[in-house]
Amino acid sequence: MNLVTLRSTTDDKLAGGIRLMLAVIFLMTGPMKVLVPSLAEAWAGQLVAAQIPFAELSRVTVPFVELLLGIVLAVGIFVRPAAFFVINIMLVATYVHVVVDDPSLFPLQPEQPIIPIIVMIGSFYLLWRGGGAWSRDLKITP
Repeated sequence: MNLVTLRSTTDDKLAGGIRLMLAVIFLMTGPMKVLVPSLAEAWAGQLVAAQIPFAELSRVTVPFVELLLGIVLAVGIFVRPAAFFVINIMLVATYVHVVVDDPSLFPLQPEQPIIPIIVMIGSFYLLWRGGGAWSRDLKITP
């Protein structure tokens, strides 16, 4: 698969809307995990409670990866690879929601993995359709 094929998309407004919605989510959640002390504490607690390997490394790097994914999705460049990474992050998030039973570690979301599953569904759509309307990928699509 070459880069043009990887980036190809159509003027799909649903894909564009999903992409922008996911961009907003990641542009918010990444920085919040670092800048809001109570959320940073809950994030660190989730990683420890779920026994995520390399929890300290994840605590530091994942928020920056989420911020980068938010930027990539907002611009709409290389949306399919970004969607692939989002799906993987959300698989881990779903696992965390399933195994952690301390409600205090989920201050802004339900304990059930509702949000990660919705984000994965949207990401699968982007994996299938590409960045859609208003994306940089659309501008290079023949």
